[in-house]
Amino acid sequence: DLAATARALGYDALGLADANSMAGVVRLHVEAKALGIRPVIGCRIETVEGLAFLAYPQTRAAYGRLCRLISAGRMGTIDGGWQDKGACEISLAMLAAHAEGVHLIALPPERLEAEFTLAVENNIVPLRDGLSTPETRHLTAPFAALLPHLTRQLPTLKHIAASYLYTGGDIARIAEIDALARAHGLGLIATNDVHYHAPQRRPLHDVMTAIRHKTKVASAGHLLRANAERHLKSPQEMQRLFARWPHAIAAARAVADACTFSLDELAYDYPEEIYPAGMTPQDYLAQQTWAGAAWRYPDGVPPDVADTLRRELALIGKLNLARYFLTIKDIVDFARGQNPPILCQGRGSAANSAVCFVLEITSVDPAKHQLLFDRFISEDRGEPPDIDVDFEHERREEVIQHIYRKYGRHRAGLCATVIHYRPRMAIREVGKVMGLSEDVTSALARTVWGGWGREVSEKHVAEAGMDLSDPHLRRVLSLTQQLIGMPRHLGQHVGGFILTHGPLTETVPIGNGAMPDRSFIEWDKDDIDALGILKVDVLALGMLTCIRKCLDLLEDHHGRTLTLATVPREDPETYAMLRRGDSLGVFQVESRAQMNMLPRLRPREFYDLVIQVAIVRPGPIQGDMVHPFLRRRRGEEAVEIPAPGPAHGPPDELTSILSRTLGVPIFQEQAMKIALDAARFSGAEANRLRKAMATFRSRGMVDELEEMMVGRMVARGYDPDFAQRCFNQIKGFGEYGFPESH
Repeated sequence: DLAATARALGYDALGLADANSMAGVVRLHVEAKALGIRPVIGCRIETVEGLAFLAYPQTRAAYGRLCRLISAGRMGTIDGGWQDKGACEISLAMLAAHAEGVHLIALPPERLEAEFTLAVENNIVPLRDGLSTPETRHLTAPFAALLPHLTRQLPTLKHIAASYLYTGGDIARIAEIDALARAHGLGLIATNDVHYHAPQRRPLHDVMTAIRHKTKVASAGHLLRANAERHLKSPQEMQRLFARWPHAIAAARAVADACTFSLDELAYDYPEEIYPAGMTPQDYLAQQTWAGAAWRYPDGVPPDVADTLRRELALIGKLNLARYFLTIKDIVDFARGQNPPILCQGRGSAANSAVCFVLEITSVDPAKHQLLFDRFISEDRGEPPDIDVDFEHERREEVIQHIYRKYGRHRAGLCATVIHYRPRMAIREVGKVMGLSEDVTSALARTVWGGWGREVSEKHVAEAGMDLSDPHLRRVLSLTQQLIGMPRHLGQHVGGFILTHGPLTETVPIGNGAMPDRSFIEWDKDDIDALGILKVDVLALGMLTCIRKCLDLLEDHHGRTLTLATVPREDPETYAMLRRGDSLGVFQVESRAQMNMLPRLRPREFYDLVIQVAIVRPGPIQGDMVHPFLRRRRGEEAVEIPAPGPAHGPPDELTSILSRTLGVPIFQEQAMKIALDAARFSGAEANRLRKAMATFRSRGMVDELEEMMVGRMVARGYDPDFAQRCFNQIKGFGEYGFPESH
């Protein structure tokens, strides 16, 4: 909203300054670049002494120092303590030690006569033998009296900020600040203390302020601002307000031009200790890959597998991803090397990779299951791959702490997760601060269906017996709708690690989690993706703990030692049990819908279960794929694999794609292969389709892609009904995609 409004008002640069945080800078960076304006990256430093400064780094090195400062304040590393989550204690001395290259702007207090206490080191106390030491004394004085000490302690402090906020005494206040600045060799700079993009957002700001202070809006008093002037004003309006002080406007222009640092400068450097000296990461990965292939295929590596490995290694080398694969292997090797070993298994699209299979990151042979490597890594995508590894949920913490020990907390951090307001949470919090009783807010919350509803609808509110003619209730509903989707707080990601060779604290601030011995960065998964930073997912899976306990019981009671690799495959008694609808304790088919499907599909081998887990999903159901598949499986319908017209391609064009699923497309990979082969999509177009599977719900590229895919298939002689059903299935994947590799 801020970036779009700034663009509409005619700004060419916009500076962000969250309090002791860089959590929002990537979002501003992405939005501003898309709109053609320059993001000025910085933050607002609030010190334990009560002083506040705008801090804008001019270079990459200065940005690193600022991130290191915030990390120190959040992690308590200066005093060696463990800071509570969300707390950030930065002293003036800490700021001074990290301020080189950072353009500092002092924010004067609301009351200029308010007093602050500073630790001042300027008296020298003589000691014996001619030695001397500085004496620290505490000076309590108003802001004006402290300025000489601030300018001496902070050489990069260049300006004092002033805002014209229609408080009644703005002209006198700005004149006094201007005189103060001149007297101490500083400049005056115009700001607007912006807290929202438009005046009409002021009521929402009041509500969020009341939520933060755990009070009601009606009793918040001076916690709330007197008017709605803290919005983004136009350049013309700011020039009019500061007509007496044109140098304050010129200073804002000069600072924006001087602070040229961009997040584009954050070159990601991957850890280097995961490969031996004297070898490149790519050479070491190739060596480990071929050693793993010899172990996986003791009778010799099949020629087609060897070709696949060579192709994958070439692409990994081209995209400079070798260190990423080696890091995952290093973590998996640690888990398997424990006594007893920690069960682990790579999942998701990593199962599409033959390299992951031979490195023992995954246990699924992609050659055997005809999985699509392009869904994992694609040169056209220009995105880092995503390898998720599940560990026993009771022992995952051992792996996490091993990563912290190996790389250090200054080089390793979990991703954040931005918790946004959902309807139920929004109506409860808005209702509470707006003075509604608990029974009324509970009744309103119950009108939202499920945890992921998108609104508190007036229709459902009326059905709950509320009086929609009540203006206060309507105001509450309006504010709730505005709050839905707004960020609430930062949580920690379930297991996505960022690891670097140099200090991660110089790329993004790291803070402590609520859980002991956990620390996480301020950016979420989307921010990481936007900057091209690789993430290592260390996840927990309860079923692996169940299997571990099952294997222990077998050994203790029956003297039978089994591992994941030696568990008997395709056990007939297990499938007989499943065909009766008895799936208690069988991972992935425990739900009521899956249990109902078991007697209909009647699985006899593992791949039958792969299909079953996939078809009880919105994609195949919406694409009307379930019933045709079941009829063909029971022999009630002939298996027909659609073919193009005689002049457009071979009749078996789709045989390799659809034969295993009886001519019915069920998986995301099949949908992509059909688009590539039958609709003749280019690699870039297939990548758009892959992205669309995850974003139809919110961005709606439906019509354009539907016309491309269905139109091209029909033009090549495919049955229009089949083409349309294929695309309907892809639309269903927008609600819940399920790739075969999962």
